[in-house]
Amino acid sequence: MSGPRVVVVTGASSGIGRAAALRASEKGDHVVLAARGAGSLKEAADECRDAGAASALVVPADVGDDAAVEELFARVRRTHPGVDAVVHAAGVVAYGRTEDVPAEVFEGVLRTNLVGSINVSRHAIRIFRAQESGTLVLTGSVIGHIAVPSMSPYVLSKWGVRALARQLQVENRDLKDVHISYVAPGGVDTPIYEQAATYDGFLGRPPPPVASPEKVGRIAVRQLDHPRARTQVNLSNHVIRAGFTVVPHVYDLLVGPLFRFVAMDGTKRVGPTEGNVLASVEEGNHVRGTQGNPFAGIVRNGIAAVRRR
Repeated sequence: MSGPRVVVVTGASSGIGRAAALRASEKGDHVVLAARGAGSLKEAADECRDAGAASALVVPADVGDDAAVEELFARVRRTHPGVDAVVHAAGVVAYGRTEDVPAEVFEGVLRTNLVGSINVSRHAIRIFRAQESGTLVLTGSVIGHIAVPSMSPYVLSKWGVRALARQLQVENRDLKDVHISYVAPGGVDTPIYEQAATYDGFLGRPPPPVASPEKVGRIAVRQLDHPRARTQVNLSNHVIRAGFTVVPHVYDLLVGPLFRFVAMDGTKRVGPTEGNVLASVEEGNHVRGTQGNPFAGIVRNGIAAVRRR
């Protein structure tokens, strides 16, 4: 693509989405920022303008609501002649055993992560096929390739996003300038863990090796110039996926205790909370999280485990 593009970014108020919007802004693109929280979206838009965006349009929208997504794209087309790319990064997390997560929270994760991906894809693809060009970037996760304890809603949603990406790739092979890219990060230093719904007694945290949201945002925006069907972020994803597939019995034996040790904050108990699953919690919306060095977190978990014994 040459010249300023029109790039729609969902989940643009926080984490990977906000980082991707800033990256597109640095390239001088027109950015359209969508998320549930209007206040943090406006903050992100100001950052995008400062970073060099040709323009920054704020459209508060819940991606789980198809009518809201339809209006999002209608608003874009009233402002711009077309849509060059969509980076879909909206997502929420819930921790807890399958039977312990309340139904409305479980469904809320699926609604945002999976149904939201379907809604955004539906309207983006209609535009791309009509103009015979465009790139859709879907943000998955290594967790969309494996199973982990206490994250059933997220696991199911991300397996679904991976399937959706493959389905769209098959369906749109007839148009050479319509591209569907799937980007799957491992642990990323974003506020999503601190904002998560929690019914497990402890907060989640990103497991090492932890990528920065800026790195994932760069990789997502890179797809607009160099689209790839599938991209894993961090080589460790391939090791984890291989273990899950090649030696499933060993994987199942180890994943429980390892997950507790490296992907949870075991230093203090927390009460049940729905986090930001059912409604935006804007004060927690930032590019990066606040949980610090993951290896230091593992050490603290070890110390806490010894003290409990």
